[in-house]
Amino acid sequence: MSLIGSIVSKILHPFGSSEAQAAESSAKPSETQAQPSSGGGSAPASTPTSGGASSGAASSGGSVDVEAVLNDLAAKNSQKLNWRTSIVDLMKLLDLDSSLHARQQLADELHYSGDKNDSASMNVWLHKQVIKKLEENGGKVPADLKD
Repeated sequence: MSLIGSIVSKILHPFGSSEAQAAESSAKPSETQAQPSSGGGSAPASTPTSGGASSGAASSGGSVDVEAVLNDLAAKNSQKLNWRTSIVDLMKLLDLDSSLHARQQLADELHYSGDKNDSASMNVWLHKQVIKKLEENGGKVPADLKD
């Protein structure tokens, strides 16, 4: 699974539904991915899930409240992580590799054209792009996190 696919899945589809696979596909449409079937065909992305979401995660429109999900994860984490501005902290919060190499890989997936050795600039760009991808995949993103 791609890094952006992992991020989208962990935030928007924390229960590993077939919707998570659909989100990953739409997050990276240029790659065809073979997913093992787990009990029949995959459901369309618009099919509602029968499993419950964490409190405050889903709005009445079916979109996931990104802020509520991440704040909930942050409250349960022993580290004080600033997911709102730091891609490193966001990745740590999701239990993903946040090393420079992993962030450079994420930059490649998102087609970053800047200098990947200028990690400060790359990190700012990555955070904005991840937030944008979450919104594009149905996440409800707070206005202060949008460009």
